[in-house]
Amino acid sequence: MSGLLYRHDYNGIVPSKAFERQAESHLKRSMSIITGLLLAGGQARRMGGADKGLLTLGSRPLAAWGLTRLHNQVGEVLISANRNHADYEKLGVRVIRDSVSGYAGPLAGLFAGLQEASSDWLLSAPCDSPLLANDYAERMHEAASSGQCDAVVAHDGRRLQPVFLLVNRRLRQSLGDFLARGERKIDLWLEEVSHQRVDFSDHPDMFLNVNTPEELEEMEARVMGDSR
Repeated sequence: MSGLLYRHDYNGIVPSKAFERQAESHLKRSMSIITGLLLAGGQARRMGGADKGLLTLGSRPLAAWGLTRLHNQVGEVLISANRNHADYEKLGVRVIRDSVSGYAGPLAGLFAGLQEASSDWLLSAPCDSPLLANDYAERMHEAASSGQCDAVVAHDGRRLQPVFLLVNRRLRQSLGDFLARGERKIDLWLEEVSHQRVDFSDHPDMFLNVNTPEELEEMEARVMGDSR
């Protein structure tokens, strides 16, 4: 039967092609309710003020690496940037800017994303972390599907990585109020909202980022070595 969901082989009961297609379709529907947000709005002081997302890594802009991995996992992707919009737009996605003035940090980018996202969930990642796990969105969304929280934050096995965050747009007001009080720290805001942690200790490379010219050189060697 063409609609059979399971079949037998010498390894026992395994999913049929029909089941695999249904599972893939379900995953695509689930991911379509997530908007990805690449955070590129910082001042990059340790890079001498250069726009980190536009620095070259392996012949591509640094932001393009995370953008590609994020784009494959969600319904749409936005880039949060406060300068060089025309350059970021060349990457082929919509670019937004902070509604809070003065380079107010990643929470300001997140707030702008919540204002602009077309879906219920917003998944963030920094522009200088090019090695996002391929199942980043899936694992974060699975934790959120319990219905017990409005935010999910990645954990590297030792500490929270709060810029790797899945947030429901129900929190837009909460975040706006937090920023209006002059607060800027993600950790403090998370203490005010219901959230869960997802362990990504099996993907430590995901949290490697680029803050200095030396780290950019190290990342270049890493990604070019992986591509050989």
